[in-house]
Amino acid sequence: MIENAFYTPEAQGAYQLHSLGSFALEEGGGIPDLQLAYATYGELNAAKDNAILIPTWFSGTHATWEQVYIGPGRALDPTRWFIVVVNQIGNGLSTSPHNTDDASIAMAAFPKVRIGDDVRAQQKLAAELFGIERWALVVGGSMGAQQTWEWAVRFPEQVARAAPIAGTAQNTPHDFLFTRALLDAITSDPGWAGGAYRSNTEVADGLRRHADIWAIMGLSTEFWRSGFWKGIELPDVTWDTFEEFQERFVQAVFGAMDPNSLLVQGWKWQRGDVARNTGGDLAAALGRVTATTFVMPIDEDMFFPPRDCAAEQALTPNSELRVLPSIAGHFGLFGFEKTYLDAVDSNLSELLARPV
Repeated sequence: MIENAFYTPEAQGAYQLHSLGSFALEEGGGIPDLQLAYATYGELNAAKDNAILIPTWFSGTHATWEQVYIGPGRALDPTRWFIVVVNQIGNGLSTSPHNTDDASIAMAAFPKVRIGDDVRAQQKLAAELFGIERWALVVGGSMGAQQTWEWAVRFPEQVARAAPIAGTAQNTPHDFLFTRALLDAITSDPGWAGGAYRSNTEVADGLRRHADIWAIMGLSTEFWRSGFWKGIELPDVTWDTFEEFQERFVQAVFGAMDPNSLLVQGWKWQRGDVARNTGGDLAAALGRVTATTFVMPIDEDMFFPPRDCAAEQALTPNSELRVLPSIAGHFGLFGFEKTYLDAVDSNLSELLARPV
């Protein structure tokens, strides 16, 4: 095991662990004792019909949802809803390459995980811990959107409403190549040592290059051109130039993470595809969806652009396209702008009010 302060309750906020025991994976093999890290907000009612599931995105944890999206008076109001945020397998809090004490799956030996594995694990957790058989809403951003789509296709009877934000049901070739560049930035660092490094700091150059690619694609050209970055504030951190913002914000965030954790998540992101449930037929897969669905791309997103999401929405019954505004592009998910957050809240409030 490798200690990393980024993946602690002090950094990410309180969470709990639930053991699913031995868990078989779709690619073969398995995780001998799969521990899912999760956080809950609010109370489950007696009818168990007020439950909302939120899966996490690439590199992310429950922390961003707690800090940015959940709160009294918001669409995701814990005084009304029982909200369960489940950290995806390999994200550094749930069982991951660097935090397992099982040598058979530690570090580079960690098995290949699919989006479908995350969803099956989440279903098992919900049944074992809470007895939840149907979610009032499944909502997630980016890789969380991939999991939202997988839920709606794989278990349609268990999803009343779905809201995939800034993510597609079937990953595109462009996205696959973008993710490959992200992962190659890590593995090309000699300090990665085939996944056998002793600290994430030994892979500092690879993590820095990884962050630099995110700065180009995760944040829009307009974000940089307009100087929007000047108005972003962090405790005890300042910047005067866009290079300093990149160094002290984007590089600093990704530099704190575990390389093998990012590799595990990136591999499954590249292969996210609900059509695996229907022999490769995307239309047939999306035709399974019975949830009332709002498909919510971000207007300036350069790798989950609205046109890709619109094409999938057109194949999905009882769905609507709701484009979200954010000058930040994909990183708009971090809630830099009130206009973006207001749009998310408005859409989710409307969706949750829809009879199902």
